[in-house]
Amino acid sequence: MNLQSTASRPAVLLSLFCLASLVSSPALPAEVSETGYPRLMQGPMIGAVSAHEIHIWARATGEYRVEIEYGTTFDLQSFQESEPVVARKANDFTVVVKLTGLEPDTEYFYRVKVAGEPDRYLKGFPPFRVKTAPIPGTDHDFRIAFGSCPRVQEDPVQPLWPVVSALEPTLFFWIGDNIYGDSLYPHVLQEDYRRQRDVPGLQPLLRSVPNLAIWDDHDYGLNNQDKGNPIKEEALAIFKQYWANPAYGLPGTPGIFFRYSYGRVDFFFLDGRYHRDSDNDPDTPEKTMLGRDQLAWLESELAASTAVFKVLVAGGGWSKAKGEGGDSWASFIHERNKIFNFIRDNEITGVILLSGDSHVGELNAIPWSDEGGYDFYDLVSSPLAQATPDSWLERRPEKRIRKVYFQGSNVGVVDFLFYPTPRLMYRLIDIHGRSVWEPFELQASELVNGVQSWPSKVSEEERFRQENYDQGKGYYEVPFPDD
Repeated sequence: MNLQSTASRPAVLLSLFCLASLVSSPALPAEVSETGYPRLMQGPMIGAVSAHEIHIWARATGEYRVEIEYGTTFDLQSFQESEPVVARKANDFTVVVKLTGLEPDTEYFYRVKVAGEPDRYLKGFPPFRVKTAPIPGTDHDFRIAFGSCPRVQEDPVQPLWPVVSALEPTLFFWIGDNIYGDSLYPHVLQEDYRRQRDVPGLQPLLRSVPNLAIWDDHDYGLNNQDKGNPIKEEALAIFKQYWANPAYGLPGTPGIFFRYSYGRVDFFFLDGRYHRDSDNDPDTPEKTMLGRDQLAWLESELAASTAVFKVLVAGGGWSKAKGEGGDSWASFIHERNKIFNFIRDNEITGVILLSGDSHVGELNAIPWSDEGGYDFYDLVSSPLAQATPDSWLERRPEKRIRKVYFQGSNVGVVDFLFYPTPRLMYRLIDIHGRSVWEPFELQASELVNGVQSWPSKVSEEERFRQENYDQGKGYYEVPFPDD
């Protein structure tokens, strides 16, 4: 008996059976069998919207096509498909999908497809919704929410986010320290972006509200880092991977700065890191936070703007509160004042300031009416999620308009209102959804050269403290009668 030939027959038959099975059965897509189920790891997140476009960010599990089905009815029985975008490893598998040819001021519903199929873990969700912007220059009331400094390492739950969603902002601005990378290893920045993007309570805001962002030091590199950051090019590339802003810097001038318009408001998002001199350098007229090209861009854009309100968005505070050497505009007073004088000399109206970073909520005024202009107001929101320090007790901005809020996480809310007259209202909201101060209201007509407005805006408590301070007493030395 030939044992070798006898033993080989079952093996041959089994091989033929397996081959036939492979031929007759529908094959799994190669991408599934090789790399697992195509799906999203993070996202979707709405980025920039305009009257005719919506940008949607997402991160996939591998190098798959990502596309969006969208339409104007909730059931999406009739829908269009976006152009697919392939998630590449070189971009950490992130994509920005653009919906184009849209109608202004219109609600759209959308769902995500990965590798040609609906995302397997989003199938049970109803379509997400998002709205296009109105036509630029048209009267349109809207609300922004803004904040800074969510530290996922310290607060992985971040209970403020459902409060923010309940406010129903039209736009949300992340104004720096959006992660605490604090590292010169690029992969650490990427990992912290993923961790922050995964916070469960944040998801409704990401999926339906446009999110725009700038950075500050902790999402740029190390604490208080400036233009000497050895990984600033890598940090910029990672920033672009994880956000969906409308633009990043200028040709030949790298950075994250851009202009964004919504209705009758222009927002100027500034990059205070990439071109920044050291905080510790002497504050000479040549010292710069923005760099020559970004400053020229800002002046040109401000001069060309016809918006009712023009909002300058910066990571660090605009007031002198932190003092010389502080990580804010306080170390760049010459450049700051140059901007303020440019606004005055060119009769640019309606300028408002936003900032974060300080780990407390503030409302401060810089009385440029004393210089022939009008008073600038710095609206400050920080932190979104972490502890608050007591260093604010030693800080003196030009004028405090409201009491410092140091009791915990907060978010800034600004309503831009145009009927019957253009005005804005600023509130600081705590973790319980309550306004921590009396709302601050400002008419567009008060942001014109020659108008002094701050004395009528300051709270009684801050007026009391300022009067004591002017008499040589400590700002907090004499208790306010209601304390």
